[in-house]
Amino acid sequence: MIAAAIGAAFASIYIIFGLGNRLGLYVPLETQYFYFLLAALLPLVFLLFPAFGALEHRVPWWDWILAAVTLAVCAYFTFLSNDIVDIGWEYDAPVYAQILAFVLWGLVLEACRRAGGNAVFVVCLLASTYPMYSSIAPGFLSAPNISPMTTAGFHIFGSESILGIPMTALGTIVIGFLIFGVALQYTGGGEFFLNLAFSLLGRRRGGPAKVAIFASGLMGSMSGSVITNVMTTGVMTIPAMKRVGFRGSYAAGVEACASTGGVLMPPVMGTTAFVMATFLGIPYSDIVVAAIIPSLLFYLGLFLQIDAYSARNGLKGLEDAEVPKFGQVMREGWYFVFVFVLLIIMLVYFQRESQAPYVATALLLIINQFSKKHRWTWARLEAFVIGMGTLFAELTALLACVGLVIGSMMLTGKIGSLSYQLVAIAGDSVILLLVMGAITSFILGIGMTVTAAYLFLAVTLAPALTSNGLDPLAVHLFMLYWGMISFITPPVAIGAFAAASVARANPFRTGLEAMRLGSIIYFVPFFFVLNPALIGQGSFSEVATVFCSAVIGVGLISAGLQGHLFWIGTIKNSLLGWLARALLFLSGLAMALPGDTVVIALSNWEIIGFAAVLAILGVVASRFSRLEPQDLKLTVSKVSTIENSGR
Repeated sequence: MIAAAIGAAFASIYIIFGLGNRLGLYVPLETQYFYFLLAALLPLVFLLFPAFGALEHRVPWWDWILAAVTLAVCAYFTFLSNDIVDIGWEYDAPVYAQILAFVLWGLVLEACRRAGGNAVFVVCLLASTYPMYSSIAPGFLSAPNISPMTTAGFHIFGSESILGIPMTALGTIVIGFLIFGVALQYTGGGEFFLNLAFSLLGRRRGGPAKVAIFASGLMGSMSGSVITNVMTTGVMTIPAMKRVGFRGSYAAGVEACASTGGVLMPPVMGTTAFVMATFLGIPYSDIVVAAIIPSLLFYLGLFLQIDAYSARNGLKGLEDAEVPKFGQVMREGWYFVFVFVLLIIMLVYFQRESQAPYVATALLLIINQFSKKHRWTWARLEAFVIGMGTLFAELTALLACVGLVIGSMMLTGKIGSLSYQLVAIAGDSVILLLVMGAITSFILGIGMTVTAAYLFLAVTLAPALTSNGLDPLAVHLFMLYWGMISFITPPVAIGAFAAASVARANPFRTGLEAMRLGSIIYFVPFFFVLNPALIGQGSFSEVATVFCSAVIGVGLISAGLQGHLFWIGTIKNSLLGWLARALLFLSGLAMALPGDTVVIALSNWEIIGFAAVLAILGVVASRFSRLEPQDLKLTVSKVSTIENSGR
C-alpha cells in the first residue's frame, strides 16, 4: 500500500514537472505512464475493498491472487508499452496479448464493482460488451457486431477506452489535487476551517447553520465527496444547530445541501471538474471562473433561507464561551489560508493547474512541521500515505471502468446516432431537450458516481445540446449540476439520508427539507445554459446585470420559501400570506432568469420589469398579511374616509 501510493505520487510528479527532460533522464510514453498507474493502484482495490460485504481484518487468499495477477498484467503492459504503440496492438495484438487483455478487462470490471457498487458495475459491464452484441440492439442502437478480440484490444491497448480521457485526467491533474486534499485533512485543515467558520458566524442568529455552509462548502470543494463531508463536518455542525433550536431534519438538510454544493464550488470542485477540463480541452481555470457565479448563487440562497428561518423562529447564535476566538484560530492556522490563496493564484493567474496542487502541498507540509499542534509523527505520515493510496485506488478503478463505456461508444460509432435521436425526439425545442438532459443526468446520478455519470453524458448527451447552439462549457456544467442533484432529492437523496443518520431525524423529511433549502440548484443550471452570462461569458455590463438581478431573485425566492422578508418581517400563514409568498417566489424566479432573445425571446430588462411588478405585488401582500384584523379594518376605514373627503 505505502510503496504503491508513494510510487504513483512520484510518477505523477516526474511526468507533470517534466523531470525526464529537465534532468536528461528517461522520458516515458504517456500510455506507459498510465499503465504504470494501473499497475501501482489497481491491485490495491482487491486488498482494500472486500468482494462481498465486510470481512474481518484480513485479506482472503483469492484477493491476494487477484491483486498479483493485476500487478503482473499491468506491469507487463507497462514494460511493452512502446511495442503496443509501434506495432499497433489496438487492432493487431498477438493472441497471448489478446488473452491478457480479456483478463485485465475482467479485473477492471471487478475492481469497479468493489469500489463503486453494483449499479456502476452493471452499467459498465453492459456498455463495455455492447460492441459484441450490438447487432441485436433495438432501433438506432443497432450496429454490426465487432469480434470479442477486437473489442478487448481496443479497450486495453487503444487510447480512447481505459487509457482515454478519464485516465488522462487522473494522471495529469486529479492525482495532485487528491494529494492536496488528503494533506489538508491530515494536517488539521478541516478543523481549522470549521473553527474559522464558528469564530466568524457562530454568534449570529442561526449561527451553527451558517457555520455549516462555510465549513462544508470549503471542505466539500477539497474532498469532492458529499458523504465524506457530511460525516466529518456534520458531526460537529448538526448537534450545534439542534442545540440552538433547529429541528433535526432541518439541520440535517442544511448540512446535506452545504456538502453537496461544496463539490460544485471553486477552486477545486472535486474530481469531475478536472475530467471536464480534459474532455473539453480547456484550462481548468476556465471552469473555475465559470463556476463562481452559480456556486455563489447556490450558497447565497442557502444562507438567506437559513437567516429567514432563524428570524421567523427566533433562533439565536451560540454563546461567546462556545465560540473560538478569531485571532487565536488565525494564529494557529494562518498557513491554511496562505496555502489556499497560493493555490488559487497558481490556478487562475499563472495557469499552472497541473503543478499548483503539488507546490501547495509541499508548502503546506513544510509549514505544518513548525506547528506544535499539528506537527506530524512517523505514524501520522504513514496514515497520510495510506489515506492517499486508498483514495487513489478507488478513483483509478472507477475512472478505468468509465473509460470502457466511452471506448464502446467510440468503437461502435454510436455517439453521433444517440445525439441525433435525442435531437429528433425534442424537435426544435431547446427547453424540452434540456429537460430531457436534466432528467437523464438525475437518473444516472442516482446509480453512478458523479464522475461516471458526467462522462457518460458528455459522450452521449452533450453533442445533442451543443448542436442547438448552446455554449459547450455551460452544457457540461449543466450536466454536472443535475448529476449532483440526486444527493439531496428523494427517493434516493443519499447525502440527506447520511446527514439524517447524524441528526437522528426522519430521512425522507430531511430529503424534503434539503430540496427546499437547495431549491436554487434546480433552476440555476437552466439559467446559465440559456444565457452563459451567468458563467461569465459575455460583456462586463451583461454579466453584471444578470448577476445583480439573479442575486435579487435569489433573495426573493428565499423569502417566498421561508416566509420572511427583509424590512417587512415574518409573513403570516394566512391566505393572503401564502399568496404573498407565491408572488415573491415567482418574482424571484423571473428576476433570476437571464434574458435570452433566442429561446425565451425576452431581453434582460423586459424580464426584470415583469419580475419587479410581481415583487411589488408580493411586498404589498406581505405587508397586509402582517396586519391584525383590527389594523386591517382601520386601514380600510382610513382609505374610505380619504375617498369620501375627496368627493
